[in-house]
Amino acid sequence: MSQPDFAAQMAAHNVIFRIPTPIFGAGLIEQIPDSAIAASRAADEANKRSAGIKGRPNFHVSGRTITGQSNNNGNDGTIARFGWKAQNKSLLIFSGEAYNVEMGITSDLFPTERDEDASCQFATVPNSITDMNADDPVESMSSIEKFSHFMRFLAPPTPSSDTPGGTGSISKGKKGFSSVGCAMCHTPEFTTGRSPIAAMNGKKVALFSDLLLHDMGDGLADGVSQGEAGPREFRTAPLWGLGQRIFFLHDGRTSDLVEAIRAHQSQGSEANLVMQQFLGQSESDKQDILNFLRSL
Repeated sequence: MSQPDFAAQMAAHNVIFRIPTPIFGAGLIEQIPDSAIAASRAADEANKRSAGIKGRPNFHVSGRTITGQSNNNGNDGTIARFGWKAQNKSLLIFSGEAYNVEMGITSDLFPTERDEDASCQFATVPNSITDMNADDPVESMSSIEKFSHFMRFLAPPTPSSDTPGGTGSISKGKKGFSSVGCAMCHTPEFTTGRSPIAAMNGKKVALFSDLLLHDMGDGLADGVSQGEAGPREFRTAPLWGLGQRIFFLHDGRTSDLVEAIRAHQSQGSEANLVMQQFLGQSESDKQDILNFLRSL
C-alpha cells in the first residue's frame, strides 16, 4: 500500500483531523435509558425553541414503532450515543467499528474485509473472534469484547469542589452556566436504568450532555456524515473531565477554552443565541463559568 499524498490532500481541503472521544464513564452512558434522553430533549422545550435549539437523537426513520416511536437507528431502533456524531449504539459496536475502520481488524461484528482484493488477504478468517474452544473464559472473548469491557468499567472523572478559582467561583459559575443557556444542551445529569452490574444500576451520571445531535453551523462543520448525523451535526460533547483536557473540539483546533466556546458561534449554529448571552456576561462572570468548566 502506498501512503497518500497528505500535502496534496490538505491543499485540496480533503483532510479532517479528529481527537478521540474520551471513554471514561462510558459504561454509565451506555446504561442511560432512551426514555431519559427523550425526556431531557422535551424538557424546557419552549425556551429551547426560542433559542433555536433543535437537538435530535441519532436514529433512523424506518416506519416501525418501538416504545411508541417510529424512529429507529440502523441496529435495533434505539438511540445511538457513542462517537462524535453518536453513530454507535453500544460499546461493543463502538469497539468493533474502531477495530475495523481504524485498524482493519475484522471480528464477529464486522467479519467482511473492507478491501477484498485477493492480493491483500493474509487471513482466511476474521482476525479476532469468540473462541468457543478456549479453556480460559477470558481468552474465549474476542479483542473487541475485551476492549468494550475495559471501556465499560472505566470510572467517571471526579470534579473538584475548589479548583480552580475556589468554591465560591465554581458555584457561581455553575449557576451562570445554566442561566446563559449552556445547560439546555449540556444536560448536567442523567440516572442510569436497571443493570445487573451494581456499579451501574440506578447511578447518577453527571456527564453534561444531552447525547443528542445539534447543528453547529458552518464554523464547526467537518463535511462528514455518520448514521443520521449530517456534515454540520455533532453529539453534544460530555463535559465531565474537561478540566484535564489539553485540546478542545472534535478536531483539537485549540487549547484555549474561551476560543473553543466562541467556536460554537457561526452561521447556522444552534448555539448562537446562547453564545450571545455568554459573551454579554461581565468578565468576572465569564471567569466564574470558565472556573466551573475547568473544575469538571
